Amino acid sequence: MTEQPDKIEGAPLIRPSTTDHPLYEGVVDACRTVFDPEIPVNIYDLGLVYTVEISSENVVDIAMTLTAPGCPVAGEMPGWVETAVEALPGVKEVKVNMTFDPPWGMEMMSDEARLELGFM
Repeated sequence: MTEQPDKIEGAPLIRPSTTDHPLYEGVVDACRTVFDPEIPVNIYDLGLVYTVEISSENVVDIAMTLTAPGCPVAGEMPGWVETAVEALPGVKEVKVNMTFDPPWGMEMMSDEARLELGFM
């Protein structure tokens, strides 16, 4: 039986972020300026941003999801994220990719988001 390359047993479902890049914290802060209009918490703390990859050429590749596939702003939110991150000095290009694998769940929220929404 052959394994699919993206479904290797034991591999994380979400690729790790480039946390050691000098632009990483700024990209996270920019993502925190984008809000789901139906939930008063930013998309980063909601856990909608899965991966922030930053190349040595300062190209930012963001993998994100939505709280539900039928989210009314599904077509707009990637552009909001792109605009927020593109404004950072040093960022050459931004690519935002939507994924629903793995699906978002409330356990992906930060403690701050849970507190803000009254889940703690």
